[in-house]
Amino acid sequence: MGESKTGADSIALDVSHLTKIYRLYDRPSDRLRESLGIVKKKLSRDLYALQDVSFTVRRGETVGIIGTNGSGKSTILKIITGVLSPTSGNVTVNGRISALLELGAGFNMEYTGIENVYLNGTMMGFSREEIDARLPEILRFADIGEFVNQPCKTYSSGMFVRLAFAVAINIDPEILIVDEALSVGDVFFQAKCYHKFEEFKSKGKTILFVSHDLGSISRYCDRVVVLNNGVKKAEGGPKEMVDLYKKLLVHIDESFPEEQEETADTKEDAEGVNVPSAEQGAAAGSAPETSAPSGEIAGKFVKNPNTVEYGNGLASITEVRIFDENGLENYTVRKGAEFRILMKVAFHAELESPIVAFTIKNLQGLELAGTNTMIERASVERVHPGESYAFTFRQKMDLQGGEYLFSFGCTGFHEGDFRVYHRLYDLINVTVFSEKNAVGIYDMNSAVTVQKA
Repeated sequence: MGESKTGADSIALDVSHLTKIYRLYDRPSDRLRESLGIVKKKLSRDLYALQDVSFTVRRGETVGIIGTNGSGKSTILKIITGVLSPTSGNVTVNGRISALLELGAGFNMEYTGIENVYLNGTMMGFSREEIDARLPEILRFADIGEFVNQPCKTYSSGMFVRLAFAVAINIDPEILIVDEALSVGDVFFQAKCYHKFEEFKSKGKTILFVSHDLGSISRYCDRVVVLNNGVKKAEGGPKEMVDLYKKLLVHIDESFPEEQEETADTKEDAEGVNVPSAEQGAAAGSAPETSAPSGEIAGKFVKNPNTVEYGNGLASITEVRIFDENGLENYTVRKGAEFRILMKVAFHAELESPIVAFTIKNLQGLELAGTNTMIERASVERVHPGESYAFTFRQKMDLQGGEYLFSFGCTGFHEGDFRVYHRLYDLINVTVFSEKNAVGIYDMNSAVTVQKA
């Protein structure tokens, strides 16, 4: 791992062909026998936590890393910060890093809070004078009162992470690395953490951000890297990468279509199970367990050409319509008015309690609202092949005036496992027009009275 001091370089982080392999043994004695060369055969098996991962982060960028559990997100952050060493590959860092990973990992529990502030600051390369200058802001941010003069072993877990976070966030780093650390402490402290994060971003700091909170990823990140099983699957804009991540969550991987082979008779689904082709499925009275049918969907809307569509084909969304307060099919809705969403779904297999849903996003991909038949307790207990159902959602439009993207889906539990039957992300653009926009994303519908006191 190298560190460059050339400020003219526009690259803050360069991760090049990074691989991390762990050796797994069935018995502890096997490790010793193999290291001493007592046996000629290999007793270990390799687990790839990361495999040939490369990406760069430019100065001033906020880059997110998302992926399923065990995809290598935390491993890559630990290698970048020097906690772990890679098996192969290289990381180049241009700038001082502050990492919000394992908060308080460098604290000595016998020391007081103040002593740990100086200990951690010294470990980060600051002089005592520099720490003195930052100490008031650190203590104000942590807000643990006189406990700063007590040994850390007397702290509650909440007080401990508050102080650790305050130290890490207030040393004015050039590069901030965050791993699910913005949700520590109580709700008021979390608000302070997010405010500080936004302050860093507004100052043009470089941020590498790992989170399962897709709303935060969509809101803050300029670019997103998707990892899966230690492999970089894709890199791009937040909206597209979040959509890909949602596919990976349900074991649908279309990022490398050239690797997916089909024969004339069978196809292999995302979990490696041979299933009938479309022709065989039709003959058998059920749809194939592959991608969802991409037929025309009834409705007077203009279909988004960038709609993301997938599913196993056991059900198909055949019609989507939005009706305004006057009962007319209309994709411009007045703020404050009631409107209806009609979805028709055709079922191609016997399914128990299918879940039909819609969500609303802004143009940045942040999910703002939505619901489904399970939440609303309006599920159909069982459907049969060839049946179709119409689902109508009625609600009031309280979002602010603007442009929104509507997504639709049909999912459920089939043979004990969660399955996506058909999803259509960002299918329709709906315009909300308003004579009065309040603050934020929706209207509280406040009623104000004024009287002389």
